[in-house]
Amino acid sequence: MRKALVVGIDDYPGARLKGCINDAKTVAELLDKNADGSPNFEVKLFITVKTKSELKSVIRKTFNDRDDEISLFYFSGHGNVTESGDGYIVTPDFSRDDVGISMDDILKMAGLSKARHKIVILDCCHAGAMGTPAFMSNNNVAFLEQGVIILASSRSTETSVESNGHGVFTGLLIDALKGGAADIDGEITPGNIYSYIDKALGSWHQRPVFKANIVRSASLRKVNPTVSKAELRQLLEYFPEVDKEFPLDPSYEYTTTTDAPNEKNISTFKMLRKMQQIGLIEPVGEEYLYWAAVRNKSCRLTGLGTYYWTLIKNGRI
Repeated sequence: MRKALVVGIDDYPGARLKGCINDAKTVAELLDKNADGSPNFEVKLFITVKTKSELKSVIRKTFNDRDDEISLFYFSGHGNVTESGDGYIVTPDFSRDDVGISMDDILKMAGLSKARHKIVILDCCHAGAMGTPAFMSNNNVAFLEQGVIILASSRSTETSVESNGHGVFTGLLIDALKGGAADIDGEITPGNIYSYIDKALGSWHQRPVFKANIVRSASLRKVNPTVSKAELRQLLEYFPEVDKEFPLDPSYEYTTTTDAPNEKNISTFKMLRKMQQIGLIEPVGEEYLYWAAVRNKSCRLTGLGTYYWTLIKNGRI
């Protein structure tokens, strides 16, 4: 079972937010189904949180079931960090002496879970405090049980920003889940999401945080792949040896010939261009594949192409 608790809180007395419920609704919708409409997560959307106790109870239940492949908790709302460095997600019944649920408590619940993958995604101020005990002066150190993944919107010392009806972090998370962070197979993993968000945020923005103790990564959503596995396997046909270049000539580019077109070469060239677009091959001696064909040059595997060529050669794809 793949289970997700998605929480968004806007209604804080005296400190209302605007985009958290929007964040939660969109994230829940994307996690519910893959891009082809097939079932993905069994999602519980919780946007009417009133008290710390009710939210903590639901979080505990999310991580309690033993047969889960993935147990995921997403939170969008206020976050807080104490002077001693303890992080909290804030609930609407907060007070000066009790602001909400300790991030350490959430981490303990996740760590005790029997699910294969325990994933916590926080879009709140000081989210990066999750996973780093307050007594550690070095924020580069984290303590996570095996299978735990944390994706946080900001470092423990930073605030998180709202923009255009969404948190900046969740806006990018949404784009990532729609396919921006998909790999060649169409799988969207937490690591790819972090990389996507990290590249999108400049040095002057809040910095996302990724912490994990995993043996294998987990896919959070699947979109249609850019190339099918059958098409990907054609790499071995075009490049029988990993360091061999594929020779090109004008017959591969249909716009360059006045003779009867070579349909086989044109079809091959279309596939090569698709492979170039996803970074598997590159022209040799030219910037564009078109000119490599027109000028009788060649193309070759990139580092990424070599990686996939090796997987195919070894029967892994």
